[in-house]
Amino acid sequence: MAIIGDASQGLPLPLPLPEGGQVQGPRAGWRLALSSFVENKLAVVGVAIVVLFLAFCFLGPFVYHTNQLQTDVLDAYLSPGKGHPLGTDSNGFDELGRMMKGGQSALEIGLFSSLIATVIGTLVGAIAGLVGGFVDAILMRLVDVLLSIPLLFVILIVSAHYGASVIRLSLIIGAFSWLVSARLVRGEVLSLRVRDFVLAARTMGATRNRLIYKHLIPNALGVVIVNITFQVADSINFLAILGFLGFGLNYPQVDWGDMLSNALNSLQDGYWWLVYPVGICLVVVVMAFNFIGDALRDTVDVRLRRR
Repeated sequence: MAIIGDASQGLPLPLPLPEGGQVQGPRAGWRLALSSFVENKLAVVGVAIVVLFLAFCFLGPFVYHTNQLQTDVLDAYLSPGKGHPLGTDSNGFDELGRMMKGGQSALEIGLFSSLIATVIGTLVGAIAGLVGGFVDAILMRLVDVLLSIPLLFVILIVSAHYGASVIRLSLIIGAFSWLVSARLVRGEVLSLRVRDFVLAARTMGATRNRLIYKHLIPNALGVVIVNITFQVADSINFLAILGFLGFGLNYPQVDWGDMLSNALNSLQDGYWWLVYPVGICLVVVVMAFNFIGDALRDTVDVRLRRR
């Protein structure tokens, strides 16, 4: 039983605790969120798949050594077998090693671009939602203008002019992917700025920077975390589209879309190992991030309902 003071007599009075005997607070809310997330079977499957592919792409090459720099046409189109579990492609590259290298690029670009987009979108959305008025109108009109520009055309132009690399594609995709994050965070901040704790902070003289960094952004993290998982999946998909169209990463870097593009005509010739394994990897990874995003969205809703 908790003790509080009596304002009239200055005496402590007993205060019944919430059900379970513990005071509810932010930690209890996050424990509830974690419990709800773990109970979601698809979320657990999604996390397991992501961890498995991270190990496959980044630790696999240390265990399974292959040559991914020098072509060998004498080993081209070898069927899966001893020495090459998934065969070789048209240039003689080991297909399993190629999938690892392509997965590294996909996951790196997906994570880097989503991180860039999240940072920009969170700051812009928080500023627009808190300040409001003219600043909000200008920032949201900027978002509308950028949303009207086809991202594919921008990346095609930049790739053709400067060449594509992991860093360049991450920066470009991230620079045009923060728009949705900004709108989501702005909507969350609009609801948060009228809450009692924000009004109390303003009354105590908190500056706008302190309100944004200490109060609004931390309380909008649920929306941000949910959105970042979907952005990773979208970035991986977008990279695959670029690679399939022939505007992906430049040699010696490779991505799954580029591998599918090179193997487009191979399926008709019976070289199934060049299409199905990499295609399945792409679908499974994107699906795993979507599972995690859906579970996080449900988890955040549960935590907010129990506040």
